[in-house]
Amino acid sequence: MIADLWKPAADAPSPEQFADAWGRVLTGALDLARASATRAFDPHVPLPYDPSAPARAFADFFAHLAANPAPLFKVQADAAADWMKLWSATAARLAGGEARPLIEPERGDRRFKDEAWSEQPAFDYLKQAYLLASRRAQEVIDNAEGLDEGTRTRVEFFTQQFLQAISPANFAFTNPEAIKRAIDTNSLSLVSGLANLLSDAAEAGAVQRRAADEFELGVNIAATPGSVVYQNELMQLIQYAPVTDKAYRRPLLYVPPLVNKYYLLDLQPKSSLIRWLVEQGHTVFVISWVNAGPELADKDIGDYIRQGPIEALDAIEQATGERQVDMFGFCMGGTLIAIALAWLAAKGQGDRVASTTTIGTLFDFSRLGQWATFSEPEQLRAMERHLLHKGFMAAQDLQALFSAVRANDLIWSSVVNHYLLDREAPPSDILYWFADGAHIPRAFLLSWAKDILNGNKLAKGGLVVDGVKIDLGRVKTPLTAISLKDDHVSAWNATYDSARLMGGEVRFLLGGSGHNAGVINPPSANKHGYWVNDALPATAEQWLDGAERKDGSWWPHWQHMLAAGQDKVAARQPGTGKLKAIEPAPGSYVRSRA
Repeated sequence: MIADLWKPAADAPSPEQFADAWGRVLTGALDLARASATRAFDPHVPLPYDPSAPARAFADFFAHLAANPAPLFKVQADAAADWMKLWSATAARLAGGEARPLIEPERGDRRFKDEAWSEQPAFDYLKQAYLLASRRAQEVIDNAEGLDEGTRTRVEFFTQQFLQAISPANFAFTNPEAIKRAIDTNSLSLVSGLANLLSDAAEAGAVQRRAADEFELGVNIAATPGSVVYQNELMQLIQYAPVTDKAYRRPLLYVPPLVNKYYLLDLQPKSSLIRWLVEQGHTVFVISWVNAGPELADKDIGDYIRQGPIEALDAIEQATGERQVDMFGFCMGGTLIAIALAWLAAKGQGDRVASTTTIGTLFDFSRLGQWATFSEPEQLRAMERHLLHKGFMAAQDLQALFSAVRANDLIWSSVVNHYLLDREAPPSDILYWFADGAHIPRAFLLSWAKDILNGNKLAKGGLVVDGVKIDLGRVKTPLTAISLKDDHVSAWNATYDSARLMGGEVRFLLGGSGHNAGVINPPSANKHGYWVNDALPATAEQWLDGAERKDGSWWPHWQHMLAAGQDKVAARQPGTGKLKAIEPAPGSYVRSRA
């Protein structure tokens, strides 16, 4: 049937092309053998996760179902009805009739975008069977009454990992696009895909995106002109060069998360928030964290607060003469800012920060969603054993975790493109940034996981940093909390509740799109939209009900709030104050690869 659907392309690959592909397969196999011998599994290095977690979660779940089987019986009956309807619909289509689909992929699910998934009955059947089975599997979990939420979260996460892995789109003989390309290329695509697989396994032991050579730090990514004007063992402080004659009086300091490098906000010039803020007349400073190694294993949250934002404030005062600054942070960086503000407030120095903005940031970690899978005691003990041996959590392990949370987009789409279709991924600055991760020291990550994520001490008022009790209620600095509506890392309603913990004036703004893409939203793109509401009611849902939606980017709206009430001074060139330029931006710390 396949041969009738698709005819081989007239320009079939040459013998030389096949010889080259098979040569790459052989080379990849030899490279993989050498790499495997080099990085052979060391039984003395504990894994950073608990491999028994899925088995334990499903054992608890199945025990609960055995004691409470009624929801399972209902789902089984519904599934049987689904199959009868699907078989009937498929038979009708094979006989030349029409049949409406029982289920369609969710909005944004790109796995089944090829027309053959809908136009060819066999592939339409595979697609619908898979989607129906996935829906019913999720219903079994959702309808399990009396199941504790921790077990439910873990079972849902592992179930989704399994379901995403077995999608018919992920296999050469059930993906119509892969079949068509194999026919068009006389199977060269599959041979080349095998070569890609072996090369990736040899190089990194994981799926790799291509087109990394398209970007170079300081040239076409992280390329906003500036200089490093201060550094210590944990961070470099970058001051960006002005492009206006006058600048707003208060400098603006960005604190990024530790997990990835700072330049998510300084990707290509056309989408760089940092460059855009400089163009609006702000004197922008950015912390660039060090890529920590075992020598920094004992650096904890207190060290990162003192040697990060606190020392940055002192350095900015030396560079500009201004004691007051505005601060903003993304994700974990926003949480670090909140801790720093409470630390300053406890020491009577809260006036040093005139305003703060957090983007996609949590202070209250009581609702972690699927991330709670990794905060159960057994997982934390496994992580601690690994960190005690190694001294830091490797960037590759952190990237694997974040990729698993969005497996369809960050793992399986690459599997299909690289191994089944042999297609180069288009250059992506945001995915280049995502792959350029950073290590996190042992002491910091253990305290973060135990005290902030699992213990939720920041929200409860039990966190102590360098002997200082961190009380968010004592922070009177005005806060603008910006969240993203489709954020899969920091759910927007949870960030809303977090913002209400602060003791000063709080304004909330909701942007469109997700955790990363919603931040990179230049006005010229005119995308996503955003919601504003000056009120701060008790719940996020009430806030959204009363909010006004506006078109375009939230950047100008936020910048207007930053600029309000400020006068302007002569623009400041990096290195002309009391701090001299050390090296050009983006600096050397960001160039250290994991």
